[in-house]
Amino acid sequence: MQHYSGLSLLRHGLNHHENWPRMWRNPVPKKAYDVIIIGGGGHGLGTAYYLAKEFGITNVAVVEKGWLGGGNTARNTTIVRSNYLWDEAAALFEHSMKLWEGLSQDLNYNVMFSQRGVLNLGHTLQDMRDIRRRVNANRLNGIDGEVLDARQVQDLVPMLDCSKNARYPVLGASWQPRGGVARHDAVAWGFARAADALGVDILQQTEVTGFMMRDGQVYGVHTTRGDIEARTVGCVAAGNSGVLAGMAGLKLPLESHPLQALVSEPLKPVLDTVVMSNHVHGYISQSDKGDLVIGAGIDGYNGYGQRGSYSTIEHTLQAIVEMFPAFSRVRMNRQWGGIVDTTPDASPILSATKVKGLWFNCGWGTGGFKATPGSAHVFAASLAAGKPHPLAAPFSIDRFNTGALVDEHGAAGVAH
Repeated sequence: MQHYSGLSLLRHGLNHHENWPRMWRNPVPKKAYDVIIIGGGGHGLGTAYYLAKEFGITNVAVVEKGWLGGGNTARNTTIVRSNYLWDEAAALFEHSMKLWEGLSQDLNYNVMFSQRGVLNLGHTLQDMRDIRRRVNANRLNGIDGEVLDARQVQDLVPMLDCSKNARYPVLGASWQPRGGVARHDAVAWGFARAADALGVDILQQTEVTGFMMRDGQVYGVHTTRGDIEARTVGCVAAGNSGVLAGMAGLKLPLESHPLQALVSEPLKPVLDTVVMSNHVHGYISQSDKGDLVIGAGIDGYNGYGQRGSYSTIEHTLQAIVEMFPAFSRVRMNRQWGGIVDTTPDASPILSATKVKGLWFNCGWGTGGFKATPGSAHVFAASLAAGKPHPLAAPFSIDRFNTGALVDEHGAAGVAH
């Protein structure tokens, strides 16, 4: 693998940048692997990378029906934070945050992780009570967080309407300084490049059409490029997880919904942090290119269309203009939708199934991107050991039978 550095950039510049090597191979599928990962997004590619790097399992295939990073990894709003309420979720997302902080160095690839801070606004007295509760819980778990009043919020974001005449006056906010954004495409590319260098096969344009099972155990997958054997299969397919589970005769407690986002025309730098509001149901940040990156909640219907509905776009932009009147004449450049898989308690599933050797990493709903390295690391450890990593154990599928739910609707309620 070509080591990226200032020196290599200078050396290739002398050759007009014409001889850079390919970032990853496009191999022919082998007959069998030790582990197959279904899904070539950030979580799946990261799982393969950590299997190879941390646990020495390099005979791994990542099977992707389209192109890598073409699903939800490329269809989100790039926000990273770890200020979740319950101990189990906070521990998992903080593990991810710590990996984010060294990810570019670890992968030798710039994922453009920018710790510009994340604000969650409070507009009512109950909002502020919930904010204080969550910040106190974060501090008890060693996670950074502060409660800000309206004046401190205004100082951080001068363009935000904090006047008393606002329809939903800003009373304060929670503030996580270590939160921020990362480049979603770069995360997938960085994991793919590093995994490939360790011997992982990335099989694009290879759709899984079924599972090879015998006596309650998986021993491979049927694909559009032939059958591939493996005794361990990890499914990391986001909104299509329920479809894959059905192929194995399983039914997961998931609903798949479209989730929309928009970006504006490029502007000069005007917003240097992430601003979110559960109450008006919108959130916004500004990319390094100058685009305003905007999103809100999921569409109310189930579906697999990567489009979404106009009413959700309209509601989202109403929320943004409510918070930032100065953006009312900014033109939107493009809109897209992803397919998110939501669970009843708004927490993920990281679990083995009743089919021996078949695991699922799904149910991240609207907050999967921020968990990418942590989810991948914990899932890789679980696959390698054949038992749940301690951070994954609370997110077993069995919790929906036992009632030991991890209800994160409050912390995960604005699709980020």
